[in-house]
Amino acid sequence: MGYIMDLRKIVGSSLLIMVGACVIVLNKENRILLQLRKDNNCWGLAGGSLEMGESLEQVAKRELFEETGLVANKLELFNVYSGEKFYYKYPHGDEVYNVVTAYICNDFEGVLKKEESEVQELYFFHFNEIPSNISPPDLPIIQEYIQKCFFN
Repeated sequence: MGYIMDLRKIVGSSLLIMVGACVIVLNKENRILLQLRKDNNCWGLAGGSLEMGESLEQVAKRELFEETGLVANKLELFNVYSGEKFYYKYPHGDEVYNVVTAYICNDFEGVLKKEESEVQELYFFHFNEIPSNISPPDLPIIQEYIQKCFFN
């Protein structure tokens, strides 16, 4: 997160608009990969913020690999999110309004390997076993995915 970290040196914890991407990874059993985050002790999707010159698809692939060890062979655009539901205050005080592009990935390779500084655990959940402690910015995305894909 070089760009955001550099910007934070100038603006501190002030409210920023942060653009990024996340990935809804599905295994062959249609289970959703979630990561237990170290910063807020909540489960969430692999993802992160855009760096200078990166496309949203590139950030999705980069963050997926960095956080999980998985390589996305194909990403499918799911939706783009913004607005009040995507305000977030990090435990250390930084405030953001997220603009998130969510992708679906069911074509990937590699072996799960958590990124030690950010991730406590990685696990594929059945849609009706999703934990209650979901990271707030990921909750509307996961809810919409489950609603569209399992109840329509």
